[in-house]
Amino acid sequence: MSALWRDPLALSGSAVLVLLVVVGVAGPWLAPSGVNEVDTDRMLQPPSWSHPFGTDELGRDVLSRVMIAARVSLQVGLVSVGIALAVGVTLGLLAGYYGGWLDNILMRCMDVLFAFPVLLLAVAIVAVLGPGLLTAMIAIGVVYTPIFARVTRAGVLSVREQVFVRAAVSIGASDLRIMGQHVLLNIAAPLIVQTSLSLAFAILSEAALSFLGLGVQPPEPAWGRMLDDGREFVTDAWWLGVFPGAAIFLTVLAFNLVGDALRDVLDPRQLTVAEARRSTS
Repeated sequence: MSALWRDPLALSGSAVLVLLVVVGVAGPWLAPSGVNEVDTDRMLQPPSWSHPFGTDELGRDVLSRVMIAARVSLQVGLVSVGIALAVGVTLGLLAGYYGGWLDNILMRCMDVLFAFPVLLLAVAIVAVLGPGLLTAMIAIGVVYTPIFARVTRAGVLSVREQVFVRAAVSIGASDLRIMGQHVLLNIAAPLIVQTSLSLAFAILSEAALSFLGLGVQPPEPAWGRMLDDGREFVTDAWWLGVFPGAAIFLTVLAFNLVGDALRDVLDPRQLTVAEARRSTS
């Protein structure tokens, strides 16, 4: 893992994520103003010392709302990816280990989900369940479940024929023990990488749903919702859209940088290529 810390891009991404976690957890105490503290005398003020990110159309401090909204993005990302990880890994393990008709049924169901564009499927699920934070997390979790199922199944197919798995079968180990202790542990690396990358796309999907009015509902702040609110003032109050958009951009970029670095570290083939490049340079 020392190679991870020698990568300046990975370090930069990690620093942004640490800052995001701190702001997300301690946002209510760190924010300079209340999240819905209205001040009609300071409506649409540009960035200043008293309001570094300016104020919105109700005089609310944009910096405070961006900081509080970080918790929502983290919560949606972690919960939705947790749902996708738990369901997808379970289905992928069963499909890859047992094969046959079970594999065909489960993977065809995943193919059906794959056939829909990610955002369109999430919008359809939220439209059925109703807008809100919980339904947004469920919808995003369902959308990303097939990815984890596919990654898990591919890993299981390559591991289940290994000698140590056959040895466990020969001594009478249960299927649950084999899948948990022998198969799952040996395919953990690609799942870790996929989790880090999916967190970025989950946060981006939540911002898209909130932008469409299907995610977090007002007056609670969300980066996507703030972008939608600032759209009406894009020519007169640029800061309403720039700062929430910058928060989304930096968060997604940080998760992608860390995910790429983890892939390089955990994938032996990528590590060999990187070492070969360093030796020839």
